[in-house]
Amino acid sequence: MFEFLARWAVTSIALAAAAQVMDGIRFNGPTHGQAEIEHKLLPLLGVALILALVTALVKPVLIFLSFPIILLTLGLFLLAVNAILLLITDWFADLFDVGFHVNGFWPAVGGAIIISVTTWVLDALVGVEEDK
Repeated sequence: MFEFLARWAVTSIALAAAAQVMDGIRFNGPTHGQAEIEHKLLPLLGVALILALVTALVKPVLIFLSFPIILLTLGLFLLAVNAILLLITDWFADLFDVGFHVNGFWPAVGGAIIISVTTWVLDALVGVEEDK
């Protein structure tokens, strides 16, 4: 249970960092509800949960389908896969009116890089290890 909560917190911080740094990624908050905790923190946690579900369900399929391209690019195509996952997360966030937006593929690539690096650093600091 601790690992799930730690990973959720790390993903939330990484998403906040990406939204802060990238011009094409932003949190507006939901269109309803005015309390500050509901306006930014809860949508951020919701988007982190959506991203975790999309990553768990869609990423293995995308990696399987694009495996030859991943091999040819020596793994560089994984950035495109992560960007696609971020765009899918944006689509689901729009369905739930969370207020998370990604404005195109290139901001998604930049956001995927920021999220990957931030997650890698925070995982090393917190000590969260992936299941093997």
